[in-house]
Amino acid sequence: MITLYHCVGARSFRALWALEELGLSYALKLTPFPPRFREPGYLEINPLGTTPTLIDGDVLMSESAAIGEYLARRHGPSDLTVAPDEPGFGAYLNFLHMGEATLTFPQTIHLRYAVFEPEERRLPQAAADYVQWFLSRLKAAARLLDDSGYVAARRFTMADISVAYALKLGEQLGFADAFPETFKAHLARMKARPAYQRALAAESAGEPVL
Repeated sequence: MITLYHCVGARSFRALWALEELGLSYALKLTPFPPRFREPGYLEINPLGTTPTLIDGDVLMSESAAIGEYLARRHGPSDLTVAPDEPGFGAYLNFLHMGEATLTFPQTIHLRYAVFEPEERRLPQAAADYVQWFLSRLKAAARLLDDSGYVAARRFTMADISVAYALKLGEQLGFADAFPETFKAHLARMKARPAYQRALAAESAGEPVL
């Protein structure tokens, strides 16, 4: 049985969505955010203390973008990943990692200095600067898209999940009006997918960690 430790709204949503797209059976354990501080015993499960944590037999994974790739290859074959001999392979890997390293990262810095830090430690200018960083990278990334409606290989892949979570987070933070039109359309298309809707439903009914 695959087990996913997930915080509602966190980047672990990528892993939950990937599980639903693949139709895999899994146990969902909901933890408060951040689990390393608010979930007793969590560091014994994942020494990094981060979310997500996915356990599949003796495999433990903690990187949300990598989990989708792992699941598609380990429990495939699946057309949600892209093979090295396909024309879209490079774009697939690029967007798979871009979704986290380039698009989600600056938003997490914004959240830290605008929301999570105590009032006296907040840095409004730094928080605003990281929003602009995110939006400028998103605008540049839009120039890499084709007319397929997807980020790589002209079909839905795990790279779309990686990027769409960053867009979802930006929407939750109130930045969506500044998205390029191509990414506004991409997010709407992703949110309409049945597996995305199932993932939203699953996180509202997941089991709390005991």
